[in-house]
Amino acid sequence: MPEKSHRRLLPLWGGVLAAAAGGFAYDLGFPGASIWPLAFAGVALALISLIGRSSWGAALVGLVFGLSFYLLQVSWTSLYLGPVPWLALSTLESLFVAGGGVLIALAYRWLTRSSDSQLVRLIALPLIVAGLWCVREFATGSIPYGGFPWGRAALSQSESPFAQVVSWAGSTGLSFVMVALVAGVIEWVRLSGWRRPFTVLPVTGLLVVAMLVPAWQTAPAGELRVASVQGNGPTGYFDEREPGDVLAAQLAATEPILDESGIDVLLWPEGGSDIDPTRSEAVARTFDRLSEQLDAPLVLNTVTTRDDEFFNTSMLWRAGEGAVDTYDKRHPVPFGEYIPDRDFWYSLAPDLIGLVQREYTPGTNAPVFDLGDAVTGLAICFDVIYDDVIWEAAHDGAQLYMFQTNNADFRGTDENLQQLAIARLRAIETGRSVVNISTVGTSQVIDPAGRTIDALPSDVRGAMVTDVELRDGLTPAVVLGPSVPFIVVIGSLAALISPGIIARRRSRDPRDDAAVETDAG
Repeated sequence: MPEKSHRRLLPLWGGVLAAAAGGFAYDLGFPGASIWPLAFAGVALALISLIGRSSWGAALVGLVFGLSFYLLQVSWTSLYLGPVPWLALSTLESLFVAGGGVLIALAYRWLTRSSDSQLVRLIALPLIVAGLWCVREFATGSIPYGGFPWGRAALSQSESPFAQVVSWAGSTGLSFVMVALVAGVIEWVRLSGWRRPFTVLPVTGLLVVAMLVPAWQTAPAGELRVASVQGNGPTGYFDEREPGDVLAAQLAATEPILDESGIDVLLWPEGGSDIDPTRSEAVARTFDRLSEQLDAPLVLNTVTTRDDEFFNTSMLWRAGEGAVDTYDKRHPVPFGEYIPDRDFWYSLAPDLIGLVQREYTPGTNAPVFDLGDAVTGLAICFDVIYDDVIWEAAHDGAQLYMFQTNNADFRGTDENLQQLAIARLRAIETGRSVVNISTVGTSQVIDPAGRTIDALPSDVRGAMVTDVELRDGLTPAVVLGPSVPFIVVIGSLAALISPGIIARRRSRDPRDDAAVETDAG
């Protein structure tokens, strides 16, 4: 009789405990603990808890894994607004994890029932499980209201030997490789692969390629001297301030570098000016003088109003010309920068929803500025987690990236470090330097290899003047763009359905059904 490989490895209570431990370990793989190997351990515990599980059992352990992870990963959302947003976001994302857990449990059940081939177990099954993990990541990054791609497996690997994979296949590709490696090792152990040494070749081959593949090399195109300023002003949502206080803090932090020679552009963070210079002649004159003194354009950010709509706007400012180009934040944060379906959510939580009075409209303009000496790509705060903004800028000729953010509402949490890890992966993914400037820190300049070459610590006023390398050319990750998640999602779902049909047609041992259809004990 063939091995009943679809039977569960753990009783339900053991699966719940493994899932909870897995979510905890998975979180430790991300900044700030940044123990990247633990992300693999977390994935392993998640998969072990799902093998042989019924659909309802898989949903339960998936939910536990998701809650254990997200309650830690996004705990910074509770800093000022209390537990409700934190619990709501964590629960929503965990429901997606539960749904993904059901799909993975079905893959383990159907593939092992449809075929007794070791090749299916060692190659096809790990690849399908990895693809279904990415299906769940795609769903959380897309819905509802544009999704929340925070916490993708790849984002734990910004400082690991696997980071270079993103230049070839993006974050989806790296997540796929990570889960495929873990699932491959699990199947090798379950098959007692040490008795047949050649069976280790599939997972070993993937491991060697993933660790040794070099990042795609884009072409050097000179340098740009970038001055970036962290004002450490009162930019938090609940900070006490008067109009102009944030602007004054940024100007004070800029003052020490005004005598620096050869500056090509001055970069300020998101919300660096709390007064719109297109509506204030005095502030416009201030920026004109600053641009004249540096003999360089400024990249600023402020709130703008057009046709009774508010925008989170970055602008390219030149002395005597004003704002010669603008970029409006493409992905305003739902429930932070706007309230979708306001009437419905207000009826549930009027006090919290009432805090968000000003609603930002999503931008449609291109995320690039032509600085004259170079073209820069742009992303404003959480824009950086959305692939479309980054890929579009590269296709539009960006030779470096400038990421503007305001982390003041998350002081003392891991949020800024998590966002910096994403910025680091974007540098590797696109083969471009990244200048990531925050109002309150931590701010960094990152080279195309993902190395930090300049930095300002959090909660200090300061400025950096950095010679930043420019690059031309597109990496495979950018060229392939949305094709990678599309192929992974469609391919893995199709690969799940086919064995499911075969498995239902094959004769089954009733005792095996009982093992997966009940999760008692």
